[in-house]
Parts: sequence; C-alpha cells; structure tokens
Amino acid sequence: MGLDKTNKKALFALAMGGFGIGMTEFVIMGILPNVASSLQITIPQAGHFIAAYALGVVVGAPTLTLLSGRWSAHKVLLFLMLWFTVFNTVSAFSTSYDMMLVTRFLSGLPHGAFFGIGAVVAGKLARKGKAAQAIAIMFAGLTVANVVGVPLGTYLGQHYSWSLSFILVGIVGVFTMLALYFWMPQLERASSEGMIKDLKVFKRLELWVIILLTIVGTGGFFAWYSYIAPLLTEVSGHTQTMVSYAMIIAGSGMVVGNFIGAKMAEIFTPMKAVIISLSLMVTVLLLNSVIATNPTGILIWTFVIGMISFTVSTPIQMAFIRSAKGSEMLGASMNHSAFNMGNASGAYFGGLPIAMGADFTAPSIVGASMAASGVLIGILIVITRRSKKRRRARSLAFNQ
Repeated sequence: MGLDKTNKKALFALAMGGFGIGMTEFVIMGILPNVASSLQITIPQAGHFIAAYALGVVVGAPTLTLLSGRWSAHKVLLFLMLWFTVFNTVSAFSTSYDMMLVTRFLSGLPHGAFFGIGAVVAGKLARKGKAAQAIAIMFAGLTVANVVGVPLGTYLGQHYSWSLSFILVGIVGVFTMLALYFWMPQLERASSEGMIKDLKVFKRLELWVIILLTIVGTGGFFAWYSYIAPLLTEVSGHTQTMVSYAMIIAGSGMVVGNFIGAKMAEIFTPMKAVIISLSLMVTVLLLNSVIATNPTGILIWTFVIGMISFTVSTPIQMAFIRSAKGSEMLGASMNHSAFNMGNASGAYFGGLPIAMGADFTAPSIVGASMAASGVLIGILIVITRRSKKRRRARSLAFNQ
C-alpha cells in the first residue's frame, strides 16, 4: 500500500481504537436485558443507554474536534482515547440508571472526533492515491469488532457479568493509548484553520446535504439491522441461539464490504461510489423480504447485506473530507454524527410498520426506501456539481 513500517503501526493503532469504539457501541445491544436486570429497570429504560451514547457521538464529534484544533493531531487522538477509556471503565461500575445514562453519554463524546481526525491522519499516512485504503484499515477495527469483540463481550456479559463487557472495552482502550503513544508519528495541529474559520464550513450547503444523505442512506441499513433478531426467529424459523451466529456472519460481511468500498472510492469518485453502494443496498434489502422465509438463504443473505451496506463507509467518509476542504477533520467527524442519527432514524422508521401490525420483513422494505432516498440525494449532489463546473467554465470562457 506504499506505507513504511512506522506508518503501518500507526494505522494499526487507529484500527485498535476503532475496534474498541465498535465494541462499546454495539455490545450493549446484546446485554441489554442483563443491564436492565442488574440496575432494576425495564428493558425499554435500558434502551435509553443506547440513545445516550448516540447522542454523545452527535454532540461530541463537532464539539471536541473544534476545541482540540490547536493541538497536534497525535496528542488529540491520545486524549480522546484516554477519555473513551476512562468513561467506558466507569460505566462498568454504574450502580443506577442515572449514573449509567451519564457515563454512556460521556463515553460517546470522543467517538466521532476520533474517527474524524483519525480518517484525515490515515489519509496523510498513505501514499498518494491510496488514502481510501488507509481509511479502510482504520474502519476495519470497527467491522472486526462486530465479528470478534462484540460476540466476546456479549458472551461475558450474558454468562458472567455485564460489567466485564465494559471492562474489556477499557482494556482495549489502554492498549490503544499505548499503541498511539509509541507508534503514531508527530503530526501537525489538528486544525490548520483555527476554530472561527473551521466553523465557516457549516455555511456550505453541500456539507449539509451530505449529512442528510448519510442519515437517510445509512438509516436504511439500521432499519434492517435493528430488527434482525425477530426476523430470524419469527420469519426464518431459527432459534434464539442462531441470532448470535447471524450477527457474526453480518459482521464478517461488514469486514469484506469495508475494503470493497475503499476500492470503489479509488475507481470512482467518492460520491459516485456512495450512489453505487446505496443502489445495491436498495436491491439486497428488497430481496431480503423474499429470502427471509428460507432458513439457509437468510444466513447467506445476512452476509451479503452486511457486505453491501459497509461498502459505503469509506466513500462517504471521503465525501465528507472533500466537501469540508480546509476543515477536513471537522467535516470528517460530522460523518459519525450523521451515522448515529441514521442509526436512530432507521430503528424508528423500521419499527413503525411493525407497530401497525406488519411482519418483521417490513423493516427491510423501509430500509430499501431510505437507501433509495439516499441515492436520489447523491444524484442531486453530482448533478449540482456538474452544473457548477459548466457555469464556471462558461464564465471563464466569457472573461477570456
């Protein structure tokens, strides 16, 4: 990939951080009943911890990125991982609903900033033209967490104590800090513009349109993923035990899709790659409602959906970076705010037809509709860009 040994280690350090973040974001879904029982609350109340973490990501991504701009990027990454490690470890010792709610919110704050700054750093560590592959390596940590970290954390939480799941996240955080300290090279300031100039990036209409695309488009994936357990048990006829294996299968697809998406971003422009990815997502989600009745077919299709859905991760991250030129780290961090809003919106809209009496294939149809909306927004962005280029060319020709 055109990296020396030092830069490969630095990318591995970023991937370790992604692994820890992926664990803490998704492991709580598998141990929610255990947390609820321990804290003597209902499962819906325990679900607030998922929302609190997502809210932390949405708030923390732009806020911490803006506030940390004056320091060198490698020091900021180290600080963010320290914050992440402390509050995830404290979460393990929560004794009440209120304490857990606060610690989950605080745990989510560094998530978007770490990935946003890390994505820009990864791109700079790579050889010219290979930024997408470098970013994919960092995101690989997040996808591998769904194959290894989340199942392990879920097992510990279900069979021993849910606190162990978060202690394990804290241990990953400590090793990530050590890796960042020893392997990450000295880097320039996280922001080359300064806070006031960075804030001006929010005046760019295209950035807001990409945020909307991310919320709607990735929400399509979460409309399906949020209800994968009842789909497998109620429609496909699998036992509850098989759900854990299906999650690993989906995670394996995510790992593969992450690197396919990076290759797509190199072959096409990032936005075109996003449009292709979301178009494929529409197709596989629509077919899912048909395949779901086949017990074997649905397991294969779970891998396919996980793979297709995560081809969008690197291209959309690069689209944010390019749209926020001059304030790349702030722009990149907004991807993760939008991604978590997509998580919440997908789960909400996917649940509406179920509440109205539809079966558990309905969220896939909702997800396909959301992904299709993302495609239309992406096409609008491409058309608008081409129109601006033509107007600029005509203006230059007229002035000459």
